[in-house]
Amino acid sequence: MDAPGNIAWAVTATALVLFMTPGVAFFYGGLVKAKSVVSMMMMSFGALGLVSVLWILYGANMSVVDSTWSFAGNPFSDFGLASLASGEGANTGLLGTAYGATFAIITVALISGAIADRAKFGAWIIFAGLFATLVYFPVAAWVWGGGWVYNLGTTIFGEESGVAVIDYAGGTAVHINAGAAALALALVLGKRIGFQKGILKPHNVPLTLLGAAILWFGWFGFNGGAEWLSEDMGGVGLITINTLGATAAAVIGWIIVEKLKDGKPTSVGAASGAVAGLVAITPACANLTPGFALLLGVVTGAVCALAIELKFKLGFDDSLDVVGIHLVGGLIGTIYLGFFATETGLLLGGGPEQLVVQVIAAFGVLIYSFIVAFVIGIIIEKTIGFRVKNEDELAGVDTVVHGEEGYLLDERV
Repeated sequence: MDAPGNIAWAVTATALVLFMTPGVAFFYGGLVKAKSVVSMMMMSFGALGLVSVLWILYGANMSVVDSTWSFAGNPFSDFGLASLASGEGANTGLLGTAYGATFAIITVALISGAIADRAKFGAWIIFAGLFATLVYFPVAAWVWGGGWVYNLGTTIFGEESGVAVIDYAGGTAVHINAGAAALALALVLGKRIGFQKGILKPHNVPLTLLGAAILWFGWFGFNGGAEWLSEDMGGVGLITINTLGATAAAVIGWIIVEKLKDGKPTSVGAASGAVAGLVAITPACANLTPGFALLLGVVTGAVCALAIELKFKLGFDDSLDVVGIHLVGGLIGTIYLGFFATETGLLLGGGPEQLVVQVIAAFGVLIYSFIVAFVIGIIIEKTIGFRVKNEDELAGVDTVVHGEEGYLLDERV
């Protein structure tokens, strides 16, 4: 990990994953109304600014624990990373910390899609800070930092079993976490004015496609970045081909369902399918053969294309389908490993143990994230208010909240 090549890849991967949050901003920005695009993109950039600072101050400290059942690490153990920056191994230690920050940032940014067109920016920033502190930082410790998810296999089946939860790059910590929180906030803020199927169209489809392209580009760092920690980076080839293959297959799965269901495959559907495939392969990228990654992708694309209709049937307004793509896709990718993980999957030579720990981890994070996000959202809504006034929503969130417009086509206006 100290080799120049490893360090170069660590810096590159960190930049790639950081670039994904502007990718989210573009992807989401194209999907909302023209008079909400600035607000939508600012929610991603606001998360980028705030969560970066919190991670450096105390979040990185919270993401590592000393014992299995610790809630989180001590936030003040190295406040502001002063000791890490001056200690032995500072170079690689700070690189790893920067890489970890990008995951925290994008997890929070993803949630914003569920409350598009109707949220106050200040309320969102307060939520983002509290959610990062109370949910993402502890969950990162549970999954990757020595916590209960990390040790779940040995806790249930004993050390001799060799069973462990597989979440290589964030199916539980990022996507299930963000998707559950998105559902909670959608319920707290309620439906947009005029919410019904077909009435709210994307205002800029090319912007959404650009965002999806940036996400796919950055995801090679998201999934493969941690390989810089291995001496020979021997797993990066498998991770790369699976990230490509599952995503491509998910595009196909999504547009086939669209064609069968609605008569036409859409570009927004193709972009959404790509994101769904990326979500599903995130936990599984290092533990599937390429053929099973393709199968995961096509199944996820098809299922998520159907899952986004749930909001109309169940009556919650998840504006940009964070639940249908990230929560459902994250669950599929995480649980799929219980069946198809190389050597340990139930259908590939393993017993039921892998499936058991995958399900417990997925639903443990889901329930915790939903409850805490719902409570935070309710408190903000009942105090300073989370949702803009109806008349402000109709007038346009951009001008009311930010005093800006995304497009000024006539300078006389």
